[in-house]
Amino acid sequence: MSPVEQAGTTGAAGTNQPAPTIDVDRSDPDYRAWLKEAVRKVQADATRSADTHLLRFPLPERWGIDLYLKDESTHPTGSLKHRLARSLFLYGLCNGWIRPDKPLIEASSGSTAVSEAYFASLIGVPFIAVMPRTTSPEKIRLIEFQGAQCHFVDDSRMMYEEAAALAARTGGHYMDQFTYAERATDWRGNNNIAESIYQQMRLERYPEPAWIVATAGTGGTSATIARYVHYMQYDTRICVPDPENSCFFEGWTTGNALAASDCGSRIEGIGRPRMEPSFVPGVIDRMMKVPDAASIAAVRALENAIGRKAGGSTGTGLWSALKIVAEMVAQGRTGSVVTLICDPGERYLDKYYSDHWLAEQGLDIAPYSAAIDEFLHSGSWPE
Repeated sequence: MSPVEQAGTTGAAGTNQPAPTIDVDRSDPDYRAWLKEAVRKVQADATRSADTHLLRFPLPERWGIDLYLKDESTHPTGSLKHRLARSLFLYGLCNGWIRPDKPLIEASSGSTAVSEAYFASLIGVPFIAVMPRTTSPEKIRLIEFQGAQCHFVDDSRMMYEEAAALAARTGGHYMDQFTYAERATDWRGNNNIAESIYQQMRLERYPEPAWIVATAGTGGTSATIARYVHYMQYDTRICVPDPENSCFFEGWTTGNALAASDCGSRIEGIGRPRMEPSFVPGVIDRMMKVPDAASIAAVRALENAIGRKAGGSTGTGLWSALKIVAEMVAQGRTGSVVTLICDPGERYLDKYYSDHWLAEQGLDIAPYSAAIDEFLHSGSWPE
């Protein structure tokens, strides 16, 4: 029996014909044209908004140490999350998950929602942010300003489940920053935040930082920076500070992937009650557990030093960066340290810059402010 005759025996019953090729073509010229234009718009935003500044925090010249702050508050939506949102949109578009007229849903009450709402408006798709009912009116205003809707839940721990359920009910796509943040960004380069830092540092006296300090909300930024450092074979170490009421420090130090916290972080934008899928413990060299009062003292010290207000997460990173600088001074080491300005302080005037709010929270920043002042004056970090 010939090969053709053998093939024919597997065809329709009672025939000697070859089995047909099953061919399903779902090509959609209109969708591909929309996709091409959407990707162009998102990529054009990166070119149009250029890069963010690298600012110097003043330290005594005799120390031989330079401290820099990557100012992510200058993005069009005012925060570090602009980079994340751009990456998440390109990831969702190129995976075929984001479709014309289908709503996008995210579990976020803060800067991620603001930035994703911006990109949703840019490409013309609906956006819904799932958030706690206690979200501040200012955050709601910033999200709605971009043309998005706010969907409220009574229990913040239900944000994930409600966002996924809402996407299922509407036929939309759940962006899920806490899963995809670490994989959506091209960590090998392509103008990610790490590549930008090293490009901007190349003419400084210590172009390769001894440490980069990056706080974690999703964990995507610390993963991107650390992976880039490893890929480029730099000696830079990565430190991730964690605020109170966050489980990342516990999960990292104990290796417990199920670590959890019973309440949310007071430092908005960072710290999580569960070990998020996008938090990558293995890339991190060091973590610090930073008291919330220390974070707020540091962010106020930043304003005194450079005249800029910033959010609490910036203070968490700055406190840790200053402690690292103090170690280098004590050891007689020179070099550079880089941390981030994550978002502007004007969003938090009624919190981190309010003495009334501090009193309500039972936070005393005076000892931490005194510690920073003493260090900057003497070079010694008080216990």
